[in-house]
Amino acid sequence: MIMAAQGVVNGSISIGDLVLVNVFLLQLFMPLNFLGIVYSQLKHALADISQIFTILHTQPEITVKPDARELQVTNGHVQFDRVSFHYDPERQILKEVSFEIPGGRKLAVVGASGAGKSTLARLLYRFYDVTDGAIRIDGQDIRDVTPESLRRAIGIVPQDTVLFNDTLYYNIAYARDDATRADVEQAARLANIHDLIISLPKGYDTIVGERGLKLSGGEKQRVAIARAILKSPRILIFDEATSSLDSQSEQIILDALRKIAADHTTLVVAHRLSTVMDADNILVMEAGRIVEQGSHEQLLAHKGHYARLWKLQQEEDEERLQELA
Repeated sequence: MIMAAQGVVNGSISIGDLVLVNVFLLQLFMPLNFLGIVYSQLKHALADISQIFTILHTQPEITVKPDARELQVTNGHVQFDRVSFHYDPERQILKEVSFEIPGGRKLAVVGASGAGKSTLARLLYRFYDVTDGAIRIDGQDIRDVTPESLRRAIGIVPQDTVLFNDTLYYNIAYARDDATRADVEQAARLANIHDLIISLPKGYDTIVGERGLKLSGGEKQRVAIARAILKSPRILIFDEATSSLDSQSEQIILDALRKIAADHTTLVVAHRLSTVMDADNILVMEAGRIVEQGSHEQLLAHKGHYARLWKLQQEEDEERLQELA
């Protein structure tokens, strides 16, 4: 264009020739620019397709047998038979763990972080399959039944509650498709969250936000507890179900949990020993093994790991009370 403009000045070409050169250049550069956009989109598409094929070729953590049958729950008897498990072969998580939870009884698992407590709940819910041994419910190996029927029989209150970006009513009713409004509100009352919900401007129609970001940790856990109450399964799992609650709310929730767990087989994973004092049996785990088991009184009398943990937590509670005073 500079050379063409110089030619016009020199009189060697006309203004029309300058316009012609300009049109030629536009016809050249516009397709080249478009080609660059197409190339960029093509590279992004190839990257996305590669990820899709990677996902499609990923083997699931658990495999469902072709002849898998429906789980038949009668008494709700849970048995862990010499269960071993690892995520990585170089790091064993559980080492030949064996225990039983008779139907309608409550078993608690305590221990230091990393002892394998929460892994027991994940294996029972069959997020993973055991490496060795077997888990049975009423004599049926959970690997021989369909995951859908297994999970229908189990209600879980996790440590980290997943909520949908929808209303509080939807997030509680999600536990049971045929639940009525009265059922949802009754579950919320038992979970000590009904009064909070009705105090909100939109009540049960309040949107909780992405992953429940508009709720506190304790409120999210109470929604999870309401879900478990509404589902009313034969087997209940509480994985640090009161870890985000204050002391007053914790006692109210514990009372509610005792009521709903009265006729259910219950597995409680806990850090605070004061929340599992009423359990029929308490397992103390360390490094993937059961090192002690018995009732609260028996374990205190034994003066072992449990007694040391109890003493430490009592001292921590006293220090906290002194700080508040």
